[in-house]
Amino acid sequence: MTRRIVVSGGGSGIGQACAQWFAARGDEVFIVGRREQKLKDAAGTMGANANFIVADLSNVSGAQIVRDRIGSAKVDVIICAAGGTAAKTPTDLNEIDYEWRADIDQNLMTSVLLVEALRENISRPGGRIIGIGSIGAQLGSGYGGSYGAAKAAMHGWIYWLAQNLAEGDVTANLVNPGFIPDTEFFGERMNEDFRKVRVERSLLKRAGSLEDVADTVGFLASKEAGYITGQIIGVSGGTVFGR
Repeated sequence: MTRRIVVSGGGSGIGQACAQWFAARGDEVFIVGRREQKLKDAAGTMGANANFIVADLSNVSGAQIVRDRIGSAKVDVIICAAGGTAAKTPTDLNEIDYEWRADIDQNLMTSVLLVEALRENISRPGGRIIGIGSIGAQLGSGYGGSYGAAKAAMHGWIYWLAQNLAEGDVTANLVNPGFIPDTEFFGERMNEDFRKVRVERSLLKRAGSLEDVADTVGFLASKEAGYITGQIIGVSGGTVFGR
């Protein structure tokens, strides 16, 4: 049976890998993001069942664009993969204020507004909401702490969603990836020393792959994961224990 999947941040990195995972299995996929060409290119690799929606989910107008495009159609799986960081090394209160608000907007609010925009569309029973967090929430990472704090806020949000939507047999879980180098996240920081340090932190002594994360998301969206909800699932090679 074909499912309808909505993926924020679906034009690159983890979001794109997750969208490709579902598209390869014949599901109808809608990828959402701000960069039209990125979305168009990504959708082009996924086949006829892939669609893209240009929208900035950090604000209400962007979420409304997605709601209008989906209309009254049922959505089986929502994957909240939009994220990133604006933080560098803040030197004054204005920079601190900007970077904290920007990181909260692009990591937390993009997820909250997408789910709330599509709340009435979520399939009941059996709908799935899957957020993409980060082990940065557990490590307190980020130049000024804003990225880790924004991702940590997703923990409380997922717990609330799991409780709030349980009556409709809808599950909500969060995946916390570790070091996944094949994304845009690390930018100019990526070099051999940077990579080596992060690989050594993992028990498995290897970097994670986009497929590692997408496979986990795919499982959480499956029928077999129907009794898993309100959980923080680490995909970090043992870099961080527990939740």
